[in-house]
Amino acid sequence: MSEESKGPERVTFSRGYNVCIMGIDGTWRRDCTLNAISDNDALLTVEGSIQGLNLKEFFLLLSSTGLAYRRCELVRVNGAEIDVQFLQGKNKKRGPGAAAPEALMGS
Repeated sequence: MSEESKGPERVTFSRGYNVCIMGIDGTWRRDCTLNAISDNDALLTVEGSIQGLNLKEFFLLLSSTGLAYRRCELVRVNGAEIDVQFLQGKNKKRGPGAAAPEALMGS
């Protein structure tokens, strides 16, 4: 397999980076550790259970204020570790009922 066909290179954090995932509607939130990230996807370790959460589409909050975030969808679950893919293009637009994470988190 050539290097070109592997896709974007992931940056791996030796100690992880503290982040959160949050539902699109702001009804749930989980603390996570960001283990690796690329332009298109990320590898996270979730603290607590993800059972019952709608992980079809959610926010990855990269800052505590919610100003740095990515809209994601679940790709794979392996115990507490999840692979997520960032949504881009037309899926990234906010619908009339979807609020930005900073609006849901308050000031």
